[in-house]
This record gives sequence, C-alpha cells and structure tokens, in this order.
Amino acid sequence: MKSQVVAEFQGKVAELLVRHRSIIDSLTKFQESTAKVNRSIAKAVTGCGCLNIKASRQSFPPETDLKDCGKFMDSHLQGQLCEHCREVLEEVLGNHLFYLAALCHLLDTDLSDIISKEYQRLSMLGYFRLC
Repeated sequence: MKSQVVAEFQGKVAELLVRHRSIIDSLTKFQESTAKVNRSIAKAVTGCGCLNIKASRQSFPPETDLKDCGKFMDSHLQGQLCEHCREVLEEVLGNHLFYLAALCHLLDTDLSDIISKEYQRLSMLGYFRLC
C-alpha cells in the first residue's frame, strides 16, 4: 500500500534539502515546526476566536465497550477554523510534513513504508494499539 504522492513528496524534500541537511538541523526544525502548529491553533483561539476550547474531564458509562468509547469523547473544540486560520494551519502543517520527510530521508527510511506499516498495525491491533 505505497502512496505515490508520499513517495514523490519525500523525493522532492530530499532534492530540496540543502540548508538543513544535518540531522541536528532537521531535528530542531522539526521541533520548531511542531511549536508553530501548536501556536497557529492557539492563535485561532486567542487571536481570531474562530475556535473555542471548552475542556472538561472525559467521561463515559463504565459498562461501555472500548470500541464505543469514541461516541462519548469530546474534542473540546467549538467553532470552525476561519479561512485565514485554516490557510495558516495548512501552511505550518505542510512545513511540519517537510521536516518529517527530511528526517525520514536523512535516516534512510521511507515515509510511505512507515505510513503503510502503521496502517497495518492500526488495522490489526485496532483499539489495543492505543494502549
């Protein structure tokens, strides 16, 4: 189950990876991109207000099967991303994917294979993968 798009993306990242070719540079840029994803979501809440977070303890009936727990769980999000916040988030998520692909390239791993293997684990283990 290889994704041609993912393979092409990783290839393009490898081709363009000049400035952050060092594993240390790519690791720190990956971490920085994580912070930017978090910040863009926080700004959608605190700056724009298109999203609200109303968090409380997750609860579900004790006799609920694990597979049914998702029906009772809440994302704690209210509202929807406005067009501007969505564009910003998509940009920073794209940047985050760039550095993920860069790490895969530098470590001689295939992002398509990783996604495929994780999909197989999720399919095989299901809810037990979450433990």
